[in-house]
Amino acid sequence: MLDIKFIIENQKLVEEGIAKKGLSIDISSLIALHLDINKLKTSSQALAEEKNRLSNSIKTAAASDRPSIIAKSKALGEQLKAEQEKLAVEQKKFDDIMWRMPNLPSEQSPIGADDSENVVCRQVGVPTKFDFAPRDHVELMELNGWSEMERISKVCGSRTYAIAGELARLELAIHLLVMDKLTQNGFRVITVPSLSKEKPLYGQGYLPFARDEIYYMPEDDLYLSGTAELILNSLRADEIIPENELPILYAGFSPCFRREAGAAGKDTRGLTRVHQFMKTEQFVICKNDVRESEKWHQKLLQISEEVLQDLELPYQVLEVCTGDMGAPKYRQYDLEAWVPSQNCYRETHSCSNITDWQARRTNLRYRDNADGRVKFVHTLNNTGIATPRALVPFLENHQQADGSIRIPEKLQPYMMGKKFIGGNK
Repeated sequence: MLDIKFIIENQKLVEEGIAKKGLSIDISSLIALHLDINKLKTSSQALAEEKNRLSNSIKTAAASDRPSIIAKSKALGEQLKAEQEKLAVEQKKFDDIMWRMPNLPSEQSPIGADDSENVVCRQVGVPTKFDFAPRDHVELMELNGWSEMERISKVCGSRTYAIAGELARLELAIHLLVMDKLTQNGFRVITVPSLSKEKPLYGQGYLPFARDEIYYMPEDDLYLSGTAELILNSLRADEIIPENELPILYAGFSPCFRREAGAAGKDTRGLTRVHQFMKTEQFVICKNDVRESEKWHQKLLQISEEVLQDLELPYQVLEVCTGDMGAPKYRQYDLEAWVPSQNCYRETHSCSNITDWQARRTNLRYRDNADGRVKFVHTLNNTGIATPRALVPFLENHQQADGSIRIPEKLQPYMMGKKFIGGNK
């Protein structure tokens, strides 16, 4: 959400930013609506004050004057009701537009229409080559008895998964490795529910943009969360945080749920795109200063690169273009790991600076020590690791000829010192 005062004072800049994101909002109409609302508020307040004055004067008025005063008060009441009803309608129109107002992209973000125009910043490591016929991750799971994919789909439907044995331990081990790394970098590990009321979804920016991607339980009026970011962004909503508490660094761990409604026919094999998954999320709350939040943006990116390096996966870093980054984002990087069976890189991390866009929606503020002013914080988020998606490149890149999986050195302590799992080892 943007500040309407900022929109009025920077109309051309806002229109250009919206266009860069491939969205269409009539800013002139929005400003006109805002001005009409202000007029209605002023008029309604004047009518209410006059009505109250007349009502208070009835007791002291002469008996002969009271009927006309009562009549005038009643007429003002009807006029006030009509204006308040009109104000409610206009306010709802205004709010609906403002909830859909995107964040303005950074001037450094590449301008583009979709993911085909994202820019590769760098590639780290060399795509894995094999001197044997490699298997894909589904074949590796079946070979080692780690998969219950067919049975679980009968119980839970498509795009669900159940993994067993050493692979189940590996999934948890990777999360523990990431949590330890985040703890060493000053993050506070926090487990959060996957249940949410509706308001936090507006606060994060899921709503009103992506309702069809969210699981909803109408009997409980609760939603299933797609990321710990949703919960963490509203954890301190409506608070004024002392500046000396900033930055706040969370490593949020939770089950996550996504309907993947827009992904019909895509990535249906195996673990790439499932409805429920586990995720460790990096979330930062910092001061309202783009230099400060961009510093944290680079730090989050660095941590995720270290994770992929610890897992010894070839990867590339993309700077996401304006048309692909989504409404909340000011600037975004994606990290993609090499998937041998698909002969391409696939996303493992998404790293975003949201500036104060989310904070305005959740009313999350702090008091600046320098000038005493209350300001909206900046928020940032990045994947720590998401499984089982990350298991796809992990299994495929570290497979051996006999179907066993090599365990990278930094992960071995979390796997009871094992250097290999599966196969004949």
